[in-house]
Amino acid sequence: MEQNRATTRVLIVDDEESQRSALAAMIASWGFVTDTAQDGAAALEVLGRFPANVLITDLMMPRMDGKTLLRELNAGGSSIPALVLTAFGNLETSLEMIHDLGAYWFLEKPIQPRELRLLLERAAAQSKLAERAARAELQLSYQGVLGELVGGSRAMQQVFALLRQVAPSKAAVLVMGESGTGKELAARAVHSLSPRAGGPFVAVNCAALPETLIESELFGHEKGAFTGALERRAGCFELAHNGTLLLDEIGDMPFPTQAKLLRVLEDSKVRRLGGKSEIVVDVRVIAATNKPLEDAIRKGTFREDLFYRLNVFPVQLPPLRDRREDIPLLCGALIQDMNRKHALRVSEISAGVMEKLSQHSWPGNVRELRNVLERAVIIAGEGAIGMGHLPMQFQQAGENKVAAATEPASGPSITLPVGSTIDQAERALIELTLQHTRNNKTRAAEILGISLKTLFNKLKGYGASDSDEGAV
Repeated sequence: MEQNRATTRVLIVDDEESQRSALAAMIASWGFVTDTAQDGAAALEVLGRFPANVLITDLMMPRMDGKTLLRELNAGGSSIPALVLTAFGNLETSLEMIHDLGAYWFLEKPIQPRELRLLLERAAAQSKLAERAARAELQLSYQGVLGELVGGSRAMQQVFALLRQVAPSKAAVLVMGESGTGKELAARAVHSLSPRAGGPFVAVNCAALPETLIESELFGHEKGAFTGALERRAGCFELAHNGTLLLDEIGDMPFPTQAKLLRVLEDSKVRRLGGKSEIVVDVRVIAATNKPLEDAIRKGTFREDLFYRLNVFPVQLPPLRDRREDIPLLCGALIQDMNRKHALRVSEISAGVMEKLSQHSWPGNVRELRNVLERAVIIAGEGAIGMGHLPMQFQQAGENKVAAATEPASGPSITLPVGSTIDQAERALIELTLQHTRNNKTRAAEILGISLKTLFNKLKGYGASDSDEGAV
């Protein structure tokens, strides 16, 4: 029960500040996570950032009362158990609130703490059961789901099998795959299936941090360790104690930091910058990369001993173009997610649109598909997604997306000798596209169908100068 309380979020709605503050303090002392709102309208806003498991609301409030708040939540498909408080209770109101509006129970003021705590724990248990049932229903409806990863193809089923096998162990995992294939989702799946599921999951992007800050981010620092270190700060290893740490884009970690990371992995001890003592940490490390680390080893930018330490259990995620049969399944999952996110009611995708999506090469993988569908869902609002809801390049391309593989394209072209690698062909295409756009990287990324961040990462791998950002 203690663990349920620590993961149960309770929203208290009352127009009297003293009442809601006292109630929040009392409920927090029982171990629950709390937030407050001054009326029903404010509660709807708070729920956008605080997904409550249980709602405690006053009945009589200005702007929006408790009854209207429950009606709004019911209309939006919410099933949050609600405890309704009032000083003006009667049998008719009680029955309406409980049976018609989905309230869990009705309490008259002054509130008896013992009674409230009992009902709160029962409502929290009901909320947890509903969450588990919803997850189980989602798993059954897709027939190919592991955590937030979706895929019924043979390639993805093999990935799922590997993730299930490695999850119960303490082994380091190296997740490889192109940008947008779901490497962080794979790491989260391993964490959720492991004995560490109740612990923290911490992710750090090694490419997003400058070399001067990454060691502080990973290992923490003491006050005064460097200019700007105004207070002590725990690093990601400490924050992930008894949990899982994802080192995303590990191939971009500065070479000097790699030696310090290797020592932490071998000793399970971390020393903050400027610190004198070592701190024992129990962390399961998962690394992710979108570039072959073997190439970085040959170039001398990645330590071979660190590679072997991280590559205990490698998992390769396939690009979306190699598992096109998963696109309908992914679309169903993504549309359901977008409906919840934007409170819309899109039900399906037209056959013509599904054919168009299945033919696309998806250089940005599932992330690109998600972006395309999110736009389409917002524009459609409800019903089916039609061709007019897709981005303009899909509508204008017609069959050209399919024909592009066999018909010569206009403008400059590339000639590569037989025996060229995929990486060499990709680099040649990127460089030619940049020439065509006169080094406008934003336009080049659009033409190539990749994000600007992915383009910069690839150019960084080629050794391109960061001083010349080009026109954007």
